[in-house]
This record gives sequence, C-alpha cells and structure tokens, in this order.
Amino acid sequence: MDYINMLAFGVYPYIALAVFFIGTWIRYDREQYTWKTSSSQMLESKQLRKGSLPFHIGIIGIFFGHLVGLLTPKPIWYALGVSNELKQWVAIIMGGIFGVICLYGLVILVNRRMNNVRVRVNSSSMDIFLLWILLAQLVLGLISIFYSVSHVTHGAEGEKAAVMVALMTWAQNIVTLDPVQAVAAVANNPVDWVFKLHVVLGMTIFLIFPFSRLVHMFSVPVQYITRQHQVVRKKFAKPTY
Repeated sequence: MDYINMLAFGVYPYIALAVFFIGTWIRYDREQYTWKTSSSQMLESKQLRKGSLPFHIGIIGIFFGHLVGLLTPKPIWYALGVSNELKQWVAIIMGGIFGVICLYGLVILVNRRMNNVRVRVNSSSMDIFLLWILLAQLVLGLISIFYSVSHVTHGAEGEKAAVMVALMTWAQNIVTLDPVQAVAAVANNPVDWVFKLHVVLGMTIFLIFPFSRLVHMFSVPVQYITRQHQVVRKKFAKPTY
C-alpha cells in the first residue's frame, strides 16, 4: 500500500505536472495553429449555447474554489477567523452549487457530442475522451460532498475536517516539492477512496491537457475588455436620405 500511495500521490503528480507544463509550452511553440477551441458551433448551435454557459460558469467556480481551498496556507485561514469546520462547510455548499451548474451544462454537451451525427463525425477521439473524463471527475466530486457532510456532522471533535486538511497538506507539499510529506498526509489519515480517485483523475486531466482543446483556456481574450471599440463600416453603404 505504501508503494501505491507513493506512486499515486508522490510520483504521479510530478509526472502529470511535468507533461502539463512542458507539453503545453511545446505545443504553443510548435503548433500554434492547433491552439484553439475547435468550435463546432457551425454544426449545431442550440444545444451548444444551452450547455456551454452553465458548464463554463461551473467549471470556473470549481477551479478557483479548488485553487484557493487547497493552496491557501492554514495560518491565513486562521488569521481570517475561518475554522477548519467553517471552511469545510463553505467548500461543501459552494462546491455543490457550482458542481450542479457544471453538471447540467456538461450533460448537455456530452449528449450533443455523442448523439448529434454531424458533431460526432467531426469530433476527435480526444474530444470525446475529454468530455467523459470531465464528467467522471465531476461526478466523483459531487459524490465526495456526501462524504464531507458525513465527516462534519458525525466526525469526532477535532477531526471533522481531517480529510480536508490532509488534502490541503498534500497539495501544498506537492507545490513546495516535498513529496514525502505529501504522501504521509494521505497515507496517515483516513482519506476515503472517492477523494483519492478524485485526486488521481484530476492529475490525469493535467496529464492530457497539452493534447486536448483545454489549452484554449490560456488564450482567453481578456484584452477585449480594455481595447477601444471597433468601428465597422460597410464598403457600399446605402445613402440615408
């Protein structure tokens, strides 16, 4: 079991992150033409509009929730007066809200990708695999909420948020390049299988990131917010009189 924990939570994260950073850089450097969403809106737009917005709202909320929740050091939370139990409840509520929103949109997108003939024919294997792995990861995350609620409501005093703290410790030690302590945080605490699988699948998404359309998230046109308005004129405008 120690070898499995070391491989899954001490070695695999660095393999996934190395492929994520190096692969993304190589793709941007050598294959910029493929750096796009490969939109299929021209093939079908009704379901895309219906599913895309809630999916993106949900996934953005989930991403930043995980980023802040896992990587913010515990002393900062304590300085803000946020206890482990309170933080756990915030994670449960906000994760549940954004998770359901994301699930609603993602189910529509999966159905569209699989059952619309025009979209399916023009989809790559990675497009289909990506949607299914995102759906599996999202479902695991929603299932983990029930485990978290059980921990907070039925856990022993002082241990109600032990799993959350263990996962925070794991993530922060991975970032600070201390895999031994990262593995110990998972191995020495009663981390349920659903959380472990959620972590491993999350690392797998980082692993496949450079080979998928997910790279477009680094090309969000934020400059559009501050740029000057563009004036568009017709070449052959009709006289107005």
